[in-house]
Amino acid sequence: MSDATIVSQSSDRFVVEVDGRPAGLARFAERDGRRVFFHTEVSDEFEGQGLASTLVRQALDRTREDGLRVVAVCPYVKRWVEKHDGYADLTEQPTGEDLDAVRAAGG
Repeated sequence: MSDATIVSQSSDRFVVEVDGRPAGLARFAERDGRRVFFHTEVSDEFEGQGLASTLVRQALDRTREDGLRVVAVCPYVKRWVEKHDGYADLTEQPTGEDLDAVRAAGG
């Protein structure tokens, strides 16, 4: 992984960049103090560099800092949380309303 890797946040996603180039993203919908992660991807040219893990770790750390809970609808985020015990206290199971929010966000 490059030393020039940064993760930034916008209203509906976290983006990981390498040397100023977008490399991947984690999309979410926010509702009722919960950040519902529903899609994570890394571009083919950046696969195998640990960027998805870096992206999810920073996204969840920022979610914790923001005082929000995590709902892992995205299979990658769900598996990542299962492998990293320090994040289990941050997660909640998805509700029907969470899934509605994901659909409304285009997920």
